[in-house]
Amino acid sequence: MRLALCNEVLAGRDFAAQCAFAAAVGYDGLEVAPFTLADDPLALAARRVAEVRRAAADAGIAITGLHWLLVKPEGLSITAPDPAVRARTIDAIRRIVGLCAALGGRYLVHGSPAQRRTPAGVDRATARAWIAEALAAAAQAAQDAGVTYLLEPLPPDETDQVNTLDEAVALVREVGSPSLATMLDAKSAALAEAASAPDLLDRWLPEGVIRHVQLNDRNRRGPGQGSDRIAPIVGALLRGSYDGDIAIEPFEYVPDGPACAARAAGYVRGLLEALSPSR
Repeated sequence: MRLALCNEVLAGRDFAAQCAFAAAVGYDGLEVAPFTLADDPLALAARRVAEVRRAAADAGIAITGLHWLLVKPEGLSITAPDPAVRARTIDAIRRIVGLCAALGGRYLVHGSPAQRRTPAGVDRATARAWIAEALAAAAQAAQDAGVTYLLEPLPPDETDQVNTLDEAVALVREVGSPSLATMLDAKSAALAEAASAPDLLDRWLPEGVIRHVQLNDRNRRGPGQGSDRIAPIVGALLRGSYDGDIAIEPFEYVPDGPACAARAAGYVRGLLEALSPSR
Protein backbone atom coordinates (compact mmCIF):
# COMPACT_ATOMS: atom_id res chain seq x y z
CA MET A 1 0.00 0.00 0.00
CA ARG A 2 1.31 3.41 -0.98
CA LEU A 3 0.47 6.41 1.19
CA ALA A 4 -0.52 9.48 -0.83
CA LEU A 5 -1.41 13.05 0.07
CA CYS A 6 -4.12 14.94 -1.77
CA ASN A 7 -2.03 17.80 -3.08
CA GLU A 8 -4.50 20.66 -2.50
CA VAL A 9 -3.56 20.34 1.20
CA LEU A 10 -0.30 22.05 0.23
CA ALA A 11 -1.90 24.77 -1.91
CA GLY A 12 0.24 27.87 -2.07
CA ARG A 13 3.43 25.95 -2.80
CA ASP A 14 4.54 25.22 -6.33
CA PHE A 15 4.25 21.61 -7.39
CA ALA A 16 7.94 20.80 -6.97
CA ALA A 17 7.81 22.11 -3.40
CA GLN A 18 4.69 20.05 -2.73
CA CYS A 19 6.51 16.94 -3.90
CA ALA A 20 9.60 17.68 -1.82
CA PHE A 21 7.56 18.31 1.34
CA ALA A 22 5.36 15.23 0.88
CA ALA A 23 8.41 13.02 0.40
CA ALA A 24 10.16 14.53 3.42
CA VAL A 25 7.28 13.78 5.81
CA GLY A 26 6.75 10.20 4.64
CA TYR A 27 4.40 10.06 1.68
CA ASP A 28 4.95 7.77 -1.28
CA GLY A 29 3.00 9.97 -3.65
CA LEU A 30 0.61 12.81 -4.36
CA GLU A 31 -2.99 12.41 -5.46
CA VAL A 32 -3.41 15.45 -7.67
CA ALA A 33 -6.42 17.72 -8.11
CA PRO A 34 -6.09 18.93 -11.73
CA PHE A 35 -7.35 22.43 -10.84
CA THR A 36 -4.20 22.94 -8.74
CA LEU A 37 -2.07 22.64 -11.86
CA ALA A 38 -3.84 25.24 -14.03
CA ASP A 39 -7.04 27.26 -14.32
CA ASP A 40 -7.82 25.04 -17.28
CA PRO A 41 -6.13 21.68 -16.72
CA LEU A 42 -7.50 20.47 -20.05
CA ALA A 43 -5.20 22.96 -21.78
CA LEU A 44 -1.98 21.89 -20.07
CA ALA A 45 0.85 21.87 -22.57
CA ALA A 46 2.91 18.71 -22.98
CA ARG A 47 5.91 20.58 -21.60
CA ARG A 48 4.05 21.43 -18.39
CA VAL A 49 2.85 17.83 -18.00
CA ALA A 50 6.45 16.67 -18.34
CA GLU A 51 7.58 19.24 -15.74
CA VAL A 52 4.99 18.01 -13.24
CA ARG A 53 5.92 14.40 -13.77
CA ARG A 54 9.63 15.20 -13.48
CA ALA A 55 9.09 17.14 -10.24
CA ALA A 56 7.56 14.06 -8.64
CA ALA A 57 10.31 11.80 -9.95
CA ASP A 58 13.02 14.18 -8.70
CA ALA A 59 11.48 14.08 -5.21
CA GLY A 60 11.29 10.29 -5.31
CA ILE A 61 7.51 10.07 -5.11
CA ALA A 62 4.73 9.01 -7.47
CA ILE A 63 1.73 10.79 -8.87
CA THR A 64 -0.67 8.12 -7.74
CA GLY A 65 -3.84 9.41 -9.41
CA LEU A 66 -6.24 12.33 -9.84
CA HIS A 67 -9.30 13.55 -7.93
CA TRP A 68 -11.65 16.60 -7.94
CA LEU A 69 -11.87 16.03 -11.68
CA LEU A 70 -14.56 18.46 -12.84
CA VAL A 71 -13.92 21.61 -10.80
CA LYS A 72 -12.22 23.42 -13.69
CA PRO A 73 -12.85 24.54 -16.31
CA GLU A 74 -16.14 25.88 -15.01
CA GLY A 75 -19.50 24.85 -16.39
CA LEU A 76 -19.04 21.08 -16.47
CA SER A 77 -21.76 18.65 -15.37
CA ILE A 78 -22.67 15.07 -16.17
CA THR A 79 -26.29 15.75 -15.17
CA ALA A 80 -26.90 19.04 -16.99
CA PRO A 81 -30.24 19.17 -18.83
CA ASP A 82 -28.43 20.63 -21.85
CA PRO A 83 -27.00 17.71 -23.88
CA ALA A 84 -24.26 19.99 -25.20
CA VAL A 85 -22.99 20.55 -21.65
CA ARG A 86 -23.05 16.82 -20.95
CA ALA A 87 -21.17 16.12 -24.19
CA ARG A 88 -18.58 18.77 -23.31
CA THR A 89 -18.19 17.22 -19.86
CA ILE A 90 -17.70 13.73 -21.25
CA ASP A 91 -15.05 15.12 -23.59
CA ALA A 92 -13.39 16.76 -20.58
CA ILE A 93 -13.43 13.44 -18.71
CA ARG A 94 -11.74 11.71 -21.62
CA ARG A 95 -9.02 14.36 -21.66
CA ILE A 96 -8.54 14.19 -17.88
CA VAL A 97 -8.14 10.42 -18.18
CA GLY A 98 -5.42 11.08 -20.73
CA LEU A 99 -3.80 13.57 -18.36
CA CYS A 100 -3.76 10.97 -15.60
CA ALA A 101 -2.00 8.47 -17.83
CA ALA A 102 0.47 11.11 -19.04
CA LEU A 103 1.35 11.98 -15.43
CA GLY A 104 1.92 8.32 -14.55
CA GLY A 105 -1.18 7.99 -12.36
CA ARG A 106 -3.10 4.76 -12.18
CA TYR A 107 -6.58 5.88 -11.04
CA LEU A 108 -9.06 8.75 -11.16
CA VAL A 109 -11.54 9.44 -8.35
CA HIS A 110 -14.83 10.85 -9.62
CA GLY A 111 -16.26 12.85 -6.74
CA SER A 112 -17.20 16.34 -8.02
CA PRO A 113 -20.57 16.48 -6.21
CA ALA A 114 -21.72 19.79 -7.65
CA GLN A 115 -21.28 18.42 -11.16
CA ARG A 116 -23.50 15.38 -10.61
CA ARG A 117 -26.49 16.67 -8.63
CA THR A 118 -29.99 16.22 -10.04
CA PRO A 119 -30.94 19.61 -11.55
CA ALA A 120 -34.25 21.30 -10.87
CA GLY A 121 -36.94 20.00 -13.18
CA VAL A 122 -35.16 16.68 -13.83
CA ASP A 123 -36.16 13.46 -12.10
CA ARG A 124 -33.49 11.43 -10.33
CA ALA A 125 -33.84 8.42 -12.60
CA THR A 126 -33.13 10.53 -15.68
CA ALA A 127 -30.10 12.11 -14.02
CA ARG A 128 -28.87 8.67 -12.98
CA ALA A 129 -29.12 7.49 -16.59
CA TRP A 130 -26.97 10.44 -17.65
CA ILE A 131 -24.43 9.52 -14.97
CA ALA A 132 -24.32 5.95 -16.28
CA GLU A 133 -23.76 7.28 -19.81
CA ALA A 134 -20.84 9.42 -18.63
CA LEU A 135 -19.35 6.55 -16.65
CA ALA A 136 -19.48 4.25 -19.67
CA ALA A 137 -17.51 6.80 -21.69
CA ALA A 138 -15.07 7.32 -18.82
CA ALA A 139 -14.57 3.58 -18.42
CA GLN A 140 -13.78 3.15 -22.09
CA ALA A 141 -11.29 6.01 -21.98
CA ALA A 142 -9.72 4.53 -18.86
CA GLN A 143 -9.44 1.11 -20.45
CA ASP A 144 -7.77 2.62 -23.50
CA ALA A 145 -5.33 4.55 -21.28
CA GLY A 146 -4.55 1.69 -18.91
CA VAL A 147 -5.93 3.38 -15.79
CA THR A 148 -8.95 2.81 -13.52
CA TYR A 149 -11.89 5.18 -13.15
CA LEU A 150 -13.44 5.22 -9.67
CA LEU A 151 -16.92 6.42 -8.77
CA GLU A 152 -16.87 7.94 -5.28
CA PRO A 153 -19.96 7.68 -3.06
CA LEU A 154 -20.60 11.01 -1.33
CA PRO A 155 -22.98 11.98 1.50
CA PRO A 156 -26.43 13.48 0.88
CA ASP A 157 -25.39 16.95 2.04
CA GLU A 158 -23.05 17.10 -0.98
CA THR A 159 -25.12 15.43 -3.69
CA ASP A 160 -28.33 13.46 -4.10
CA GLN A 161 -26.71 11.03 -6.54
CA VAL A 162 -24.66 7.97 -5.49
CA ASN A 163 -24.48 8.31 -1.73
CA THR A 164 -23.62 4.72 -0.77
CA LEU A 165 -21.37 1.93 -1.91
CA ASP A 166 -24.43 -0.13 -2.81
CA GLU A 167 -25.49 2.60 -5.25
CA ALA A 168 -21.97 2.96 -6.64
CA VAL A 169 -21.56 -0.79 -7.11
CA ALA A 170 -24.90 -0.95 -8.91
CA LEU A 171 -23.71 1.62 -11.44
CA VAL A 172 -20.31 -0.05 -11.79
CA ARG A 173 -21.96 -3.37 -12.54
CA GLU A 174 -24.47 -1.77 -14.88
CA VAL A 175 -21.65 -0.31 -16.98
CA GLY A 176 -19.75 -3.58 -16.74
CA SER A 177 -16.23 -2.41 -17.54
CA PRO A 178 -13.08 -3.83 -15.90
CA SER A 179 -11.73 -0.27 -15.83
CA LEU A 180 -14.61 1.10 -13.74
CA ALA A 181 -14.78 0.54 -9.98
CA THR A 182 -15.59 2.37 -6.78
CA MET A 183 -13.72 3.45 -3.65
CA LEU A 184 -14.23 4.23 0.02
CA ASP A 185 -13.83 7.66 1.55
CA ALA A 186 -13.88 7.37 5.34
CA LYS A 187 -15.64 10.69 5.94
CA SER A 188 -18.34 9.97 3.39
CA ALA A 189 -18.89 6.45 4.69
CA ALA A 190 -19.27 7.74 8.24
CA LEU A 191 -21.91 10.25 7.12
CA ALA A 192 -23.87 8.21 4.56
CA GLU A 193 -23.63 4.49 5.28
CA ALA A 194 -25.61 2.37 7.72
CA ALA A 195 -22.66 -0.01 8.10
CA SER A 196 -19.23 0.93 9.44
CA ALA A 197 -16.29 1.47 7.12
CA PRO A 198 -14.55 -1.74 8.29
CA ASP A 199 -17.73 -3.74 7.67
CA LEU A 200 -18.06 -2.20 4.22
CA LEU A 201 -14.48 -3.15 3.41
CA ASP A 202 -15.03 -6.69 4.67
CA ARG A 203 -18.05 -6.94 2.41
CA TRP A 204 -16.78 -5.33 -0.78
CA LEU A 205 -13.00 -5.90 -0.92
CA PRO A 206 -13.44 -9.60 -1.78
CA GLU A 207 -15.72 -8.53 -4.67
CA GLY A 208 -12.88 -6.49 -6.20
CA VAL A 209 -15.00 -3.36 -6.59
CA ILE A 210 -13.19 -1.16 -4.04
CA ARG A 211 -9.84 -0.17 -5.51
CA HIS A 212 -8.96 2.96 -3.56
CA VAL A 213 -9.35 4.43 -0.08
CA GLN A 214 -9.25 8.00 1.23
CA LEU A 215 -8.81 8.59 4.96
CA ASN A 216 -10.28 11.54 6.84
CA ASP A 217 -12.67 12.17 9.73
CA ARG A 218 -16.36 13.00 9.51
CA ASN A 219 -15.46 16.41 10.96
CA ARG A 220 -13.58 17.03 7.68
CA ARG A 221 -10.17 17.05 9.33
CA GLY A 222 -7.36 14.58 8.89
CA PRO A 223 -7.46 10.97 10.12
CA GLY A 224 -7.01 10.87 13.87
CA GLN A 225 -8.20 14.46 14.35
CA GLY A 226 -11.77 13.59 15.29
CA SER A 227 -14.01 10.94 16.78
CA ASP A 228 -13.77 8.36 13.98
CA ARG A 229 -11.56 5.35 14.70
CA ILE A 230 -9.11 4.78 11.86
CA ALA A 231 -7.32 1.70 13.22
CA PRO A 232 -10.26 -0.63 12.44
CA ILE A 233 -10.28 0.68 8.85
CA VAL A 234 -6.57 -0.05 8.47
CA GLY A 235 -7.14 -3.43 10.04
CA ALA A 236 -9.86 -4.24 7.50
CA LEU A 237 -7.57 -3.23 4.64
CA LEU A 238 -4.85 -5.54 5.90
CA ARG A 239 -7.35 -8.32 6.55
CA GLY A 240 -8.66 -7.96 3.01
CA SER A 241 -5.15 -7.98 1.45
CA TYR A 242 -5.81 -4.55 -0.02
CA ASP A 243 -2.96 -3.57 -2.34
CA GLY A 244 -4.18 -0.19 -3.61
CA ASP A 245 -3.23 3.26 -2.40
CA ILE A 246 -4.34 5.08 0.74
CA ALA A 247 -4.83 8.80 0.22
CA ILE A 248 -5.06 11.42 2.97
CA GLU A 249 -7.81 13.92 2.14
CA PRO A 250 -8.70 16.41 4.87
CA PHE A 251 -10.86 19.41 4.03
CA GLU A 252 -10.11 21.48 7.11
CA TYR A 253 -6.41 21.85 7.81
CA VAL A 254 -5.66 22.06 11.52
CA PRO A 255 -3.44 23.79 12.47
CA ASP A 256 -2.48 24.31 8.83
CA GLY A 257 -1.97 22.29 5.65
CA PRO A 258 1.66 21.21 6.11
CA ALA A 259 1.22 20.33 9.79
CA CYS A 260 -1.99 18.42 9.08
CA ALA A 261 -0.26 16.51 6.29
CA ALA A 262 2.77 15.64 8.41
CA ARG A 263 0.63 14.53 11.36
CA ALA A 264 -1.53 12.29 9.16
CA ALA A 265 1.48 10.62 7.57
CA GLY A 266 2.98 9.70 10.94
CA TYR A 267 -0.38 8.61 12.34
CA VAL A 268 -1.32 6.30 9.47
CA ARG A 269 2.18 4.86 9.11
CA GLY A 270 2.13 4.12 12.83
CA LEU A 271 -1.15 2.25 12.44
CA LEU A 272 0.19 0.27 9.50
CA GLU A 273 3.29 -0.71 11.44
CA ALA A 274 1.36 -1.62 14.58
CA LEU A 275 -1.30 -3.67 12.78
CA SER A 276 0.73 -5.35 10.05
CA PRO A 277 1.74 -8.95 10.69
CA SER A 278 5.34 -9.18 11.87
CA ARG A 279 7.78 -10.40 9.27
